[in-house]
Amino acid sequence: MSAHELATVAKAMVAPGKGILAADESTGTIAKRFAGIKVENTEENRRAYRDMLFTAKGVSQAISGVILYDETLRQKSADGTPFAELLAKNGILPGIKVDAGAKELAFCAGETVTEGLDGLAKRCAEYVKLGAKFAKWRAVITIGRDIPSSTCIAANAHALARYAAICQAAGLVPIVEPEVLMDGDHTIERCEEVTEWTLNAVYEALYLNRVTLEHSVLKPSMVISGKGCARQAGVDEVAERTVRILKRTVPAAVAGIVFLSGGQSDELATAHLNAMNRMFAGNLPWPLSFSYGRALQQPCLKAWRGSASNVPAAQAALLHRSRMNSLATLGKYQAGLEKQGLAA
Repeated sequence: MSAHELATVAKAMVAPGKGILAADESTGTIAKRFAGIKVENTEENRRAYRDMLFTAKGVSQAISGVILYDETLRQKSADGTPFAELLAKNGILPGIKVDAGAKELAFCAGETVTEGLDGLAKRCAEYVKLGAKFAKWRAVITIGRDIPSSTCIAANAHALARYAAICQAAGLVPIVEPEVLMDGDHTIERCEEVTEWTLNAVYEALYLNRVTLEHSVLKPSMVISGKGCARQAGVDEVAERTVRILKRTVPAAVAGIVFLSGGQSDELATAHLNAMNRMFAGNLPWPLSFSYGRALQQPCLKAWRGSASNVPAAQAALLHRSRMNSLATLGKYQAGLEKQGLAA
């Protein structure tokens, strides 16, 4: 893609009222999801499940793009249409997860670095031919006793920047995802400190690697209390602290910000996003949207349970959560809509 095309795709990914569906679970990760609904983790079941997600009528009204796994990008819908082509026909951008997962970081106990740079340029060229328009790479930052270390922050920032540069050179818009995990008993203040540190390091690395920010999208975690923290911050506090850090660290040139849900409940992830857009509407240089996986899919999975007869109910569940989050991108979500089951 040309620079103009990359900019067009990046803007389309964060179009008003739309967000991204993360359906890029690895074979191992989706095995855990399937185990929860007692569905065998076979290639056909994985294909059928993704087919159900992608063929839900009306989903393109709230979803701008879908992140796929390598296997999924090569699969087809029940009618023989390749998934990338199916999504594109429905006005949804196909994306691809390109990292090889977080691995132990040498001499840094309890910390990881994401691998997958070897051969990435070649893989990206193939993904472009298969129809992908954007890519995703996730870095993992853990908060704990004496961690994160500067070594971990620097290693992951560098890997994210190299990935982003390689993607842009190949014609893919990179989603840059530095996730500060909510696992642990740390306070929201500690999360805020680590998130600011991480994002500053990431954008310095992106600059050094000559990444064009207008052709990129950031996928950060929200600033929230650790799961085990005695004081769980309220919705408005999370919104205030998250936006404060973004304003301090993320250049205005970035095309947009799409949050990960990071283990939050479906409704809480929606409420946090809504609060940010309600409180700061019109006062931010970039749109704030979503790139949720579990927070969009969990109700759908429970409704589906591997049965073709449950597909309509499962698709309705996906549409509902997508619409709730669409409203949240506009600051118009209300908890009462959950009980109605309608985005009216």
